[in-house]
Amino acid sequence: MKFVYRTVIGLAVSMAALTPAMAATVKPAPAPAQASAAVPYARADVMRLAEKVADYQLATMAAGYVPPEAARDSTDPAGWVQGALFVGLRDLADRSDNPAYRQAILARGAANKWVLGKRFYHADEHVIGQAYLWAAKHGAGDVAIGPLRQRFDAILAYPPKVGLEHAEYTDPRGVDCDQRWCWSDALFMAPATWFELSTVTGDPKYAAYARKEFAATTDFLYDKDEHLYYRDSRFFTRRGPDGEKVFWSRGDGWVLAGLARIIPLLPPGDPDRVRMETVFKEVAAKLKAIQKPDGYWSPSLLANPAKSLPESSGTAFFTYGLAWGLKAGLLDRVTYEPTVRKGWGALTRAVHPDGKFGWVQPIGDRPESVSYEDTQFYGVGAFLLAATAMADLDLKPAK
Repeated sequence: MKFVYRTVIGLAVSMAALTPAMAATVKPAPAPAQASAAVPYARADVMRLAEKVADYQLATMAAGYVPPEAARDSTDPAGWVQGALFVGLRDLADRSDNPAYRQAILARGAANKWVLGKRFYHADEHVIGQAYLWAAKHGAGDVAIGPLRQRFDAILAYPPKVGLEHAEYTDPRGVDCDQRWCWSDALFMAPATWFELSTVTGDPKYAAYARKEFAATTDFLYDKDEHLYYRDSRFFTRRGPDGEKVFWSRGDGWVLAGLARIIPLLPPGDPDRVRMETVFKEVAAKLKAIQKPDGYWSPSLLANPAKSLPESSGTAFFTYGLAWGLKAGLLDRVTYEPTVRKGWGALTRAVHPDGKFGWVQPIGDRPESVSYEDTQFYGVGAFLLAATAMADLDLKPAK
């Protein structure tokens, strides 16, 4: 272990993010020297790489790096940027013998006093609740979900009454659809927290709300022809340079990963679960068809793959979702295992020799440029989800 316990404690109180500046347009760096190394597939080897990436991230956070202004959301210890990392850490803690990851989750929750982000309805403020729910079952007790339950009870008492149509951020009308799950990212951030709270408390009202809102968002954003989700309604009519529809890789990655976390929380045969499984399989089939030869998915999913850069956050969420689908029996092994292997191979090439996870598109809401040096907490969280799902598959080395 490269960092000691005080590093984990430093993580809990640190408000800083990692990484040097993430410029929106940077010339791609050459692949690292170790990129040609054999791809790890055996459980022990996959876990070793996952822990290397997690260790680098935790140590870097504790060191107190200050992010650039464009990544100021990174500094919020209860916000979505770091919250997505802690979702990945909880899956790592479930599988690792190293207690540091468990301690990191517990320490972060205690430092946050188990409070969610400040925006009352906003889905991004709810994702850290998934770490609190895990903590409640692993030593923290009911205190870890007290503020979470109070927030959700208040939302149920005063449910949002806005529509799902997304206005530009500069719209003088001040339309704020963000009180509901009106953008694709939200389907990772909030629903699993709502569903799991029902599982933990035995009260179905939280799941009932999530069922209704998830269905409304899917009806609104899911393109039934392309089998992909628009990021939000602003993209319904936008087109790429070759006239293609614009579907953001990380946006759809949030959705597929969200489905992988929600579906197990619903009873087998439940009508909502059946519908989600159907959407999951439709998206999976589309992703298989458009994966690039190098294993990545393009930042804009339908863009010309020959002209697109690698992008690891969307690829990591897709690899996680597809690997989970294989393990859960939703996806045919013969059909999808090659896709999962290619995605995982691409992700391993994004890991720097020191454990930094690169090729992560910076904070944004649409396809943009990215470089090998770019990284972010949510990208690491996505990598840890992919890695732990790959560890569960425990695949044989490629022939």
